[in-house]
Amino acid sequence: MENKFKDWLSSEYINENITNPNIFVGDFSYYSGFYHKENFEDACVRYLLGDNVTKNYRDIFGENFDFDKLYIGKFCSIASGVTFLLAGNQGHDTSRISVYPFPEKIFSNSKSGFKRKGNTVVENDVWIGTEALIMPGIKIGNGAIIASRSVVTKDVPPYSVVGGNPAKVIKLRYDEKNILILQEIAWWDWPLDKINEGLDFIQNGDIKNLYEFYKKNIIL
Repeated sequence: MENKFKDWLSSEYINENITNPNIFVGDFSYYSGFYHKENFEDACVRYLLGDNVTKNYRDIFGENFDFDKLYIGKFCSIASGVTFLLAGNQGHDTSRISVYPFPEKIFSNSKSGFKRKGNTVVENDVWIGTEALIMPGIKIGNGAIIASRSVVTKDVPPYSVVGGNPAKVIKLRYDEKNILILQEIAWWDWPLDKINEGLDFIQNGDIKNLYEFYKKNIIL
């Protein structure tokens, strides 16, 4: 297989290579996929209708079929081999005696066991380490960090660091007061020229002066 990335320092802006209509990615979020060779959509997204195999899924499931979607915000950093599992419970209904999805073509009395898990949402400025696994219907909050090879089975609070299997909160990056300030500031939504002007504060971790900059230059 030809590697889509020339070396381990290479990356792609994800939204430049998305073809699946059920994937939505904000500006500047990138995937660094050298060690897994394929681009983000092919390497990282599993069981999501609308891909090259199921591009005509509306013809199969009907116009009103509401399938789970993947949303990724702005300025996210996603390492090689991260996996997003979609497709709800994939037809495996654990409330039944058997979780096997009996095919209706063979078993005429079979009923679909599919249940949605809800959309998977990665907010903004999130860093996901290599080969982390994100289960369906999860929301990862702004500024969170996911440790390598974590298995994320529940929502991740903003500006937290999580790791393990199942992933648990290791620590919060800032205290509650400063997290609320950062949520209010939402620097990722600023015009690019304003982000550039405030970049010293962002890169130096200077929340106090970043907030002052925000009040003087962003709030109108």
